Parts: sequence; structure tokens; C-alpha cells
Amino acid sequence: MTELHPALAPAMALLPTDRPLLLLTRHSVRETAPNGIATYDLALTPEGVALAEHWGGQWRFPLHGLYSSPVGRCVDTATALARGAGAPDLAVQTTSMLVEPGCYVQSISHAGPLFLQLGPLAFANRHLSEPLHGILSPEAGAERLLRHLYGSQGSVGSVTVHVTHDTILAAFIYHLMGREHLQEDDWPWMLEGAWLWFDDVDTVRWVWRGELGQRTIAALRD
Repeated sequence: MTELHPALAPAMALLPTDRPLLLLTRHSVRETAPNGIATYDLALTPEGVALAEHWGGQWRFPLHGLYSSPVGRCVDTATALARGAGAPDLAVQTTSMLVEPGCYVQSISHAGPLFLQLGPLAFANRHLSEPLHGILSPEAGAERLLRHLYGSQGSVGSVTVHVTHDTILAAFIYHLMGREHLQEDDWPWMLEGAWLWFDDVDTVRWVWRGELGQRTIAALRD
């Protein structure tokens, strides 16, 4: 898949002009996983680099900051997006919050084997629908990630980009939407992202695949 999701760029027309913006995005197109499980060493393809540069070049607002999972394909995606956006010297800040499975996992010894057993989609469905040992609930994980996003905001009209992995993006956005079961078609494309902004400290709004949504997160008041 070497093209943007068709709803991604048109969503910019739905974004406010009086708020700092955030983009939580999956990394760009990577090498194929030989066993179906994407290990950390899989790099972006040349097409993936070019797609990220192209996408960054379409933004109509200045780039405030870049955050990324420390995995190479995510860092390289952030770097390519910045080049496309005309900010090649903007430093990429890596954070474990965005690494797979990142903000949701408390015990990798419990979560890791289950993830390998089920695969990404089935793992996400299990996580969204029932408690899992060693893993934060979708609500608690989303609140943790929202705190990170809230603290990263720039000035009004700017965008701060956070490059992560499919499992984190899916768990986060579909929890906000109230979904508990996903199909294959729901899974995030490579370089697909959710546009987000905050109306105040406890209300987050988003655009995902052309649909506007909002949710009150009381825990962000603390």
C-alpha cells in the first residue's frame, strides 16, 4: 500500500483554525514482515520515505514539534514528514509512550506472548472488549496518551506530529469512538493518522476517516 488513505488529506478542511493541532499517525510504508509479525528492524521502503515527504508537503499549517516511537521506521517517518513540511532541521523527540505496545503495557512478559499468539487485529479486539493481565485498560491507556498529547501542543494553528504504530493508534482512536470490535477494514493504513485538538483541558475532538468526534476525559483535569 503506497498511497495515503483517501480520507486523510480531505480531513484538513474540517480542522479548526483557532486551536493547536495534533496528528497521531502510523509510520509510513515499511518492508514486508516475513512471518506476519512486524519486528523493530523492518525499515521504511523508498516508497514509504517518498510518501511521507509528499504528505508533509500537503500540510497548510506550520510544524511545531515531532515525537516518535524510537523504532527506526517511525523516526524515519517523522524525519521525512518534516522534510516535506519544509522543516528539515526540526529535531525528532523519541518517547517510549509511542513504541509498540507503549502506553498500554505494564508487563511485557504477559502482553508479549499474547500479542504474538493472537496477532495485531485479534489482540486489539481482545484489548478493547475485556481486561487483560499486564495491560492497561483502553480508557487508562488513552488517558495516559492524551496527557502526553496535551503537553506537546504548540501555538494556535500549528501542528505537532506523533509517529507511532498501528496497534497503539487503533486502541486509542477506536476506544475514543466507543468501538469494541474491529474488522480488517478498520485497521489503520500505513501513514494514516487521527487529527486531534483540545477545546479545553478535558475535552478532546478528533477527525478519523472523515468523521468528527469528541469526548470528555475527566482525568485530564488533575
